[in-house]
Amino acid sequence: MIDKYVYVIITLLPLTALMLVFQVNPYHALVIRAILGAVAALVYAVLGAADVALTEALVGTMLAVTLYVIAVRSSLVMRLGILKNTEPEQESYFIELIASIRKVIDQHHLRLELIEYPTENALKQALMTREIHASCTQQKPTEQPNHSSTTGIDIKQSYQTAIRVRRLFEIMQTELTFPETTLTYVNVPNMEEKH
Repeated sequence: MIDKYVYVIITLLPLTALMLVFQVNPYHALVIRAILGAVAALVYAVLGAADVALTEALVGTMLAVTLYVIAVRSSLVMRLGILKNTEPEQESYFIELIASIRKVIDQHHLRLELIEYPTENALKQALMTREIHASCTQQKPTEQPNHSSTTGIDIKQSYQTAIRVRRLFEIMQTELTFPETTLTYVNVPNMEEKH
């Protein structure tokens, strides 16, 4: 006769699986997947299938979760290309822009990876060859009248952010609240289409 605690352990399987299916954050889903594998291994061990429990613990829990971690970690990255030389007076605007972009993509469980390029041509080439998802360059400063400054002219910093991934462009277009940047979508043709 099976003890009552076995029924409690067995009911954890569908509950954990249900939690896994409805999880939005991929990192939380990885943890729940590991718990699901551990519960399954426990059920097999309690029911007397030690070999199946060991296989589930090693393959279903440890190996699968490790591979999922690698896949999630490498696929949830937004690579943003920037120019190496940023002048000190431009840096505060640039830091604010990067902070705004990071805040937006954090809400979608992405990481921001900044990749520096020496020239603007190298940056454009990286965008066209799909090395990066987006590029951020400074536009020529525009002079606007400012009555509070000593010169009477305020130089406004602005940035051009070109994004080649349609979904990232849509997210940035609706959620980025940094007024000093202009967003554009760049349609990059597939390399196979050119040949």
